[in-house]
Amino acid sequence: MLPSKVVRHKVGRFVPVLLAGLILAACSGQGPQTSNVNIQGPVTGGSDYYLQQVQQSSDDSRTDWQLLAIRALMKEGKYPKAGQQLNQLPSQLSDTQQQELLLLKSQFLFSQQNVPGATQLLNQVKVDDLSKEQQARYYGLQIAAAQGKLSLVLLRAYIAQEPLLSGDDRQKNIDATWQALTQMTLQEASNLVINASENTLQGWLDLLNVWRANAQDGEMLKSALADWQTRYPQNPAAKTLPTPLSQTQNFTKASTSTIALLLPLNGQAQVFAGAIEKGFNDAKNGALNAAPQHAASPAAQPATAEGAQPQPAASAPPSSSAQIKVYDTSSQPIQQVMQQAQQDGATIVVGPLLKNEVESVANSQTPLNVLALNAPEQIQNHPNICYFALSPEEEARDAAHHMWDQGKRQPLLLVPRSSFGDRVVNAFTEAWQKLGGSAPLQQRFGSTAELKQGINSGAGITLSGTPVNMQPAEPQSITIAGLTIPSPQPSAPATASEGGSVDSVYIVSTQDELQLIKPMIAMHTGSRSGIALYASSRSYQAGAGPDFRLEMEGLQFSDIPLLSGRNPALMQQTARSFNNDFSLVRLYAMGIDAWTLANSFNQVRQTPGFTIDGNTGKLSANQDCMINRTLPWNQYHQGEIVPTY
Repeated sequence: MLPSKVVRHKVGRFVPVLLAGLILAACSGQGPQTSNVNIQGPVTGGSDYYLQQVQQSSDDSRTDWQLLAIRALMKEGKYPKAGQQLNQLPSQLSDTQQQELLLLKSQFLFSQQNVPGATQLLNQVKVDDLSKEQQARYYGLQIAAAQGKLSLVLLRAYIAQEPLLSGDDRQKNIDATWQALTQMTLQEASNLVINASENTLQGWLDLLNVWRANAQDGEMLKSALADWQTRYPQNPAAKTLPTPLSQTQNFTKASTSTIALLLPLNGQAQVFAGAIEKGFNDAKNGALNAAPQHAASPAAQPATAEGAQPQPAASAPPSSSAQIKVYDTSSQPIQQVMQQAQQDGATIVVGPLLKNEVESVANSQTPLNVLALNAPEQIQNHPNICYFALSPEEEARDAAHHMWDQGKRQPLLLVPRSSFGDRVVNAFTEAWQKLGGSAPLQQRFGSTAELKQGINSGAGITLSGTPVNMQPAEPQSITIAGLTIPSPQPSAPATASEGGSVDSVYIVSTQDELQLIKPMIAMHTGSRSGIALYASSRSYQAGAGPDFRLEMEGLQFSDIPLLSGRNPALMQQTARSFNNDFSLVRLYAMGIDAWTLANSFNQVRQTPGFTIDGNTGKLSANQDCMINRTLPWNQYHQGEIVPTY
């Protein structure tokens, strides 16, 4: 039967007669014997309207109105009330009603985080008996069941759902399909086995290969995408590219003819600014390319992998035409500095360095491209601003990924009792939970004097702690084709303790503190406990002799590539120039990478997947253009420092 609104359109002049007939039928107590309600179509009204229809109906259409009311309630997020209505449905349902009920019950179980139960109901659905609108919802539920974990089932659900959608829903589907694909590693992509008839999926996989082969060059990527669209004209992405890829069509290289370098040239931050400026200028002048490439002694630097070739430091080629003007942010308000740089014809700004000044620039609506050398507390997405910071938070997030990739699932965070420790704990926990982990445990330590007192008394350090209690993020939801489902959230973690399930410890300490902490852990666990120990770059400083390296046996630590054996000659040269102050060496490397990022600004900002093999890490940008750093990891082994893989 045609939907009611279509009937009214075609025979509008008979509406009064029909209404009169319905009124008479209601008065005589005789309702229609078949329902004229389309439960297989979209929900266009609110739950109050449908519930009112339920109350006014006493025939077969009552159940149909009730099913529509349940859908509307869940669409509005009123799941408890939807559950009440589900319990009030009659036991005898038609085949069409039964299929709709399976979809509704599955959606309701998702809202209760019962993914297995929801999946079991989905497996009972007869897809061929569903309308196109119902099929779109069915595949949406299949996508929700995957919980973001890549699989052929997930990819096939996206592909099956796409032709059933239109407008914004269709674009969301294409973007989500692309996001799922880009989460695959090269190994995972090569291991996929698909059917010969799956031309659409094959096209998507080829698009992924095209992107990975050309992401580093914007012009080559544009050309490769056009060629792919010619080869796969029927693929949904050929008709409408995923949003991240469509942005590359408008790619233009940012001008770096005049660079404004904003740094505090006086005050406490002066020494840090000096190291950044030196690195920036050395990269600009090509001084890095002149550094000889030879290996350092194993005791001084990590060894390269067997058969591997040493990698030169990455830097943009020197641009003799670029003009660099340094502005002192400690001498006048940052807004005045920005105005002066704009008046002087700057085409890009590198800096400022201090967090409060970065926040001010982010709020200023400046038309200039800005590569900020720090990040505000709340990242703001501006199309002309990127944020590049060497922060303990960034390093903690990288540690979470490294430990997760090594199969650790129950970490203990051993950090200072301070606001600095709070920042590290929060950053690690946020990254860990995004990976799918439960809240890690944390234990705080005090001063070096306290640690010495503990080791002298034989107290040691127990591998126990309290779960990190962070405010949960706003629950995400899936909304597509009229279907809104709260995403399943991780369940509350159980408290782990010594002798329980702790399998790893992330230690954030100075070198002196680490020299006390590691033996204090061994006092309780033994030297062969199997608990993996990880440390931040904070503990890696110059002057650690062979005794220290032997004491740290088995411990892994992260640091920037420049201090991890990538270019030993440059590292030794730089360390000498900064009197072996590794903190300044790291800022020098930051200056080098700032030059490279400035020369690749639009590629970083606009090209998905663009990475730079930098001196502070492997650099990439998220959607807010916060520069993420993946760090190399090394390990103490028999008195030497060797790479960790």
